[in-house]
Amino acid sequence: MVQGRISRLSVHDVRFPTSLGAHGSDAMHTDPDYSAAYVVLETDAEDGLKGHGITFTLGKGTEVVVCAVNALAHHVLNKDLRDIVDDFRGFYRQLTSDGQLRWITGDLKRQQIGPEKGVVHLATAAVLNAVWDLWAKQERKPLWKLLVDMDPRMLLSCIDFRYITDILTEEEAYEILQKGQVGKKEREEQMLMHGYPAYTTSCAWLGYSDDTLKQLCMEALKSGWTRFKVKVGADLQDDIRRCRLIRDIIGPEKTLMMDANQRWDVPEAVEWMSKLAEFKPLWIEEPTSPDDILGHATISEALAPLGIGVATGEQCHNRVIFKQLLQAKALQFLQIDSCRLGSVNENLSVLLMAKKFGIPVCPHAGGVGLCELVQHLIIFDFISVSASLTNRMCEYVDHLHEHFKYPVIIKNASYMPPKEAGYSTEMKEESVKKHQYPDGEVWKKLLAAQGN
Repeated sequence: MVQGRISRLSVHDVRFPTSLGAHGSDAMHTDPDYSAAYVVLETDAEDGLKGHGITFTLGKGTEVVVCAVNALAHHVLNKDLRDIVDDFRGFYRQLTSDGQLRWITGDLKRQQIGPEKGVVHLATAAVLNAVWDLWAKQERKPLWKLLVDMDPRMLLSCIDFRYITDILTEEEAYEILQKGQVGKKEREEQMLMHGYPAYTTSCAWLGYSDDTLKQLCMEALKSGWTRFKVKVGADLQDDIRRCRLIRDIIGPEKTLMMDANQRWDVPEAVEWMSKLAEFKPLWIEEPTSPDDILGHATISEALAPLGIGVATGEQCHNRVIFKQLLQAKALQFLQIDSCRLGSVNENLSVLLMAKKFGIPVCPHAGGVGLCELVQHLIIFDFISVSASLTNRMCEYVDHLHEHFKYPVIIKNASYMPPKEAGYSTEMKEESVKKHQYPDGEVWKKLLAAQGN
């Protein structure tokens, strides 16, 4: 039963010094400290349940997202949870269309704290993720199960269709969900037994030495991984050498993907990938600016004869960008992100658009809590929307899961559906305390050692 007035919102700047080991490094982000703006919602309900939400960042700038969360807090505080979920579309619009915040952040929250980061939209995701976590906990279901069991009309009432009705109306979305009812029970049983297929990015960060890369690839093979992603884009000859190294280890039959993290201009992307085509990559991810829809379309057309698809989405700021990428046939693999978009609400609209266009969804994950979050969305997608695993897989990065109360469970290189109620976003209190920036124990020591 949904109940309780939201009486308190707190937000924490939580950072992990992953840059010390080059974890997460790529051609554009050479020294990331995986971080999060971590939101906790409390209510006056007797059950004492709390909602926990995250938005992922890379260290510097997290404090700005925290400020944005506090700027949105008045939309949430003193609201009854029942009123929110009964008009979730309206509540979503309230957060994303605040008249004063909208002006300083730009249409659909495009103001940035750095390249390609919409501050208020990131903050919106953190707040809404916490609301969804609280709702699922009160219903005593993991989020994926809450979505799977939801009446299609109720599910659609959570989605803002504004700006996308030229390619997907609410009635078309309803038809998709109705068709998804067929075989749904069997697909749910399939997920519970076998899980959702994953691929690993943990072996080949750009800052890793060759010895580390070799060791991690061999360990992953022994653990049953068959799909691998390598970071590219900084130096062509180095990319050729590293890709050859990985192919020699994993063999020709395993799946290899490449990720340039927006490093190239359009002609450069085509030329670079033509040189890397010998390694048979399934896709090149983020080959150019995430805003360049027509550039992605040009790259897609040029690489199609080489059998290389284009994947993008982790830095797509809203459903409109995804709409245009689909319209322009600019991608062959669509990568949702559970914190870049406006939480579950906006991701639902993108899943439905991808289904209509027949494009497989292969989510971005990793970071702080992204695996924990996005597993729910992709499991729901298979059971209720796509009904297919063809060319579909979810990213997995083996970092920082130990800081979560209910970390992901990987079995046979697949995500096993979470069983605990909620959105799997709750962090361990001790981890938050130790890694809070700048006053947590971990950062006090590091900053003192650096003379700060």
